[in-house]
Amino acid sequence: MGRLLAIDYGQKRVGLAVTDSEKIIATALETIAEKEVLEYIKNYIETEPVEIFVLGMPKRLDNSPSSNAAAVVKFQKKLETLFPDIPIKLEDERFTSSLALDAMISGGMSKKNRRVKGNVDKISAVLILQTYMERNSY
Repeated sequence: MGRLLAIDYGQKRVGLAVTDSEKIIATALETIAEKEVLEYIKNYIETEPVEIFVLGMPKRLDNSPSSNAAAVVKFQKKLETLFPDIPIKLEDERFTSSLALDAMISGGMSKKNRRVKGNVDKISAVLILQTYMERNSY
């Protein structure tokens, strides 16, 4: 049994979050430059088993794919090629950035740290992972 690894894919930065080995808690892992993320995931998997990738899929309010959805699908295909034994589950990521900002404010994070876009990406990945875990009774 491995961990669940959530991915908030962006064309510049990618936020990552992971569960504990018991799949109880989702925790922010890292924000990685897009060009380095596949190597980072490969290295992570060498030390920690991953059972499922939970990939955030950007959608519009009407449930249609957003403008970034094509890039996410392209990234999904790379994941499938590099890690064929790890299933990929898509999770709606609507509103995660605004919810992440709200969480940072209510958590008392300073304005300076809230401006660091990588922090929003990591927390968005946590929200994607928590939503997936809640829907699938982890």
